[in-house]
Amino acid sequence: MARTDQDIIRISIRQSLEVDQALGIKVLPIPKAIVASIGRPRKSSTAGGLPGASTDDRAIALRRLDEEQVKGCQKCTLCQTRTNTVFGQGHPLARLVFVGEAPGFDEDQQGLAFVGRAGQLLTDMIEKGMKLKRADVFICNVLKCRPPNNRTPATDEITACSPYLFEQLRILQPEVICALGAPAAQTLLNTKESIGRLRGRFHDFYISGSPGIGPSVPLMPTFHPAYLLRSPGEKGKAWEDLKKIMIKLGLPLT
Repeated sequence: MARTDQDIIRISIRQSLEVDQALGIKVLPIPKAIVASIGRPRKSSTAGGLPGASTDDRAIALRRLDEEQVKGCQKCTLCQTRTNTVFGQGHPLARLVFVGEAPGFDEDQQGLAFVGRAGQLLTDMIEKGMKLKRADVFICNVLKCRPPNNRTPATDEITACSPYLFEQLRILQPEVICALGAPAAQTLLNTKESIGRLRGRFHDFYISGSPGIGPSVPLMPTFHPAYLLRSPGEKGKAWEDLKKIMIKLGLPLT
């Protein structure tokens, strides 16, 4: 597969850093133009189920999934209590996708993912921490409807709703996935391991939904922003996880 401009930039930066490290140089000023370039979404992609898909192609596929399947879904009882379905939003060619567990009150009211207090913290993590634009990533949840009183998603609800998430990821074909919280990480990795044991290292997520079949995407589990609001002492661990994602994407650590 031919290398893209972003691939060349990332390789060049990595090689330069390795040389500087060998020479004992600890700080490397990186031109702003390069920083901006490697943080942008891809221009196109030839991977996975939508070969050569443009931004419009993927946007249309996502909109069709939302309008034709998610908005009218009645697979579980959450359809009886929701105000709006919450499909998720972001750039159709995002290199990075964040996956949470379920919409909360504000999300249910607005029909948008991560717009409440936890969403504000996530925005800070993306924009102030990672130096990315929120509009350049994609943000969604395992569940597309709010569980009453923001309770933990039930097993049957995850079983009914997770195919929508898997189809979103097949369309998006991200380079990295960040799973926010235990329900998201456990659903994507098909495991019962705690978030404390899962976070801090990359795992393979297979776009096909079957381990070992087809391309895999590196997935980093970390703490959910809502948990970080309750336990601010854990923010340092979450930041370490995000830095590993930045390195994986070739983004500069500032």
